[in-house]
Amino acid sequence: MCGVAGLIDPQGVDMETRLAAMTDTLRLRGPDGDGVWFDDAAEGRIGLTQTRLAIVDLSDAGRQPMVSACGRYVMVYNGEIYNAPELRAALGGDAPDWRGHSDSEALLEHWARRGAAATIDAAIGMFAIAVWDRRAKTLTLVRDRFGIKPLYYAARNRFFVFGSELKALVAAGGWARRIDRDALSAYLRFNYVPAPRTIYAGVEKLEPGCMLIRAADGALTHERYWDFLDIAATALQSPVDLSDAEAEDALDALIRDAVGRRMVADVPLGAFLSGGIDSSTVVAAMQAQSAAPVRTFTMGFPVDGYDESPYAAAVARHLGTDHTALEVTPQHALDVVPRLADWYDEPFADSSQIPTFLVSEIARKQVTVALSGDGGDELFAGYERHRWGEAIWRRTGAMPRPLAGALSAGLRLAPGGLLRAANAIAPRRLRVNDPATKARKLAKMLARGDRAGQYAMLVSAFDAPERIARGGQEPSGVLWDRAVQARLPQMTEYMQVVDALTYLPDDILTKVDRASMACSLEARVPLLDHRIAAFAMSLPRRMRRRDGQGKWLLRRVLGRYVPETLFERPKQGFGIPVDRWLRGPLRDWAEDLLRPDALEADGLLRAAPIRRLWDQHQKGAADRTVEIWTVLMLQAWRRRWGV
Repeated sequence: MCGVAGLIDPQGVDMETRLAAMTDTLRLRGPDGDGVWFDDAAEGRIGLTQTRLAIVDLSDAGRQPMVSACGRYVMVYNGEIYNAPELRAALGGDAPDWRGHSDSEALLEHWARRGAAATIDAAIGMFAIAVWDRRAKTLTLVRDRFGIKPLYYAARNRFFVFGSELKALVAAGGWARRIDRDALSAYLRFNYVPAPRTIYAGVEKLEPGCMLIRAADGALTHERYWDFLDIAATALQSPVDLSDAEAEDALDALIRDAVGRRMVADVPLGAFLSGGIDSSTVVAAMQAQSAAPVRTFTMGFPVDGYDESPYAAAVARHLGTDHTALEVTPQHALDVVPRLADWYDEPFADSSQIPTFLVSEIARKQVTVALSGDGGDELFAGYERHRWGEAIWRRTGAMPRPLAGALSAGLRLAPGGLLRAANAIAPRRLRVNDPATKARKLAKMLARGDRAGQYAMLVSAFDAPERIARGGQEPSGVLWDRAVQARLPQMTEYMQVVDALTYLPDDILTKVDRASMACSLEARVPLLDHRIAAFAMSLPRRMRRRDGQGKWLLRRVLGRYVPETLFERPKQGFGIPVDRWLRGPLRDWAEDLLRPDALEADGLLRAAPIRRLWDQHQKGAADRTVEIWTVLMLQAWRRRWGV
């Protein structure tokens, strides 16, 4: 794992100084060393830099920037290639005299001899790659299939800059920082800035599964080498014909292989363990292939409703792992809040970013690599919104619009106390947490007549960002693309795929990457092996959701290793009591950021509606945590980065 960056600036001065500044911003991603490669060619001045977190081949043979044996290609790369031995073997008699055993060298030499397309198609892993072709004077950037590793870039005329984090681009200079108001509108809806946008105008994220080629004349060409939408839509049309037992065997074998490949490291390795389905499956597969107890880590949080550590401890005892459960005090968690804008260098408002950092911090005291269970919900329909979205669409999709509108109005007008009372006397299986908030969401869903609109209401912080932000127009994207709806006619599968294309890379994987890298910890996500993803989407629906329960087949696989009594319980998010903190220890911090003059600075936001939400939350009239946290993370980011 590393931080990478680069700069092409034909007119640039002080290139060495600027590259050094870019390198310094990435130290947490790579504390074990750094390197710079610089070429003052007539066609353009280019420099590449990398900070290294040494995982495989700790010797200097694994250092980057790395020049191919033929001398033509120079590479910086962030990530891990888990089938590096196969890439080496595939070269046969074309193989160079290997300098070491790093996956970086295997990747680069395969690229030099077989080309970019063949190499990326063959690679199993997570990666953000930059390769400079010294002969053709082209730069190629590649991001892994699901976007596990980040890659940002900006281009203007012949100027080009890229990096693992936005702060590296800021350090390079050569472009004007200006908030993209359209991207801001998207952020207010989703709690993150969806790719390819970033919060800065003129700066983009390279999208997952994509390759960007910058030609010698500065022209840019985008190519999509892996398309999850196409893979999923095609597979769903012709599901695999397997019995339950055959599918269980196949998934178990895929998971064991994916996990086993991600257990290769020359440094201490462990796993996050919450006791939930996904992390327990990953740890079970690890322990089944390990001669020694696997090191597992969880965070104990002494607040009712937020502590998963007893569940994790029970799974760890059964599997026989070397388990560490560290109780984190509320004050320790609170102390993280002011640091978030340093790590998430564009606005990001998933509050589980805090516990994700805390468990990474715990793990880093003993290991350098930790496996994570992320991806299971997207691939196996595990989110509660998948269940509720399908149920609501099934009952309302064909409902006459006047009737749906009347029901929507009735829910909006229903007093919160009445909703809570009705929820309390409902059958246990029908009860929900925070019924007033869920009723508001249901009212908004009923007002929408299509699947995309209903899904949008499920995932929106602000369902009408234009009422909060000034001068922006929310950009269209996957969520609003009617062609996507046409290819995915079933609601559950539509939500799964859209989640995988948007929420997964731009929220979940961003959160894990920044939180783990803030601790110089590499996080690996075996359930997002692209072979598992293709298999999951080829399953008949009954193997993903059955009897109202998501992740059916994944549960069956886990049941081979862990008794059901240890993992069959209501789904619990990875959270902290932000709602209470905003009324207590975080109140003064939040009040300062939400001052009307601070909100109205530069004409960016409208203070009045935000202050109304803040007042409602403080008085306990409504839980406005999601909306308020979204604005607070924007404001904290603006203050930290001076924009």
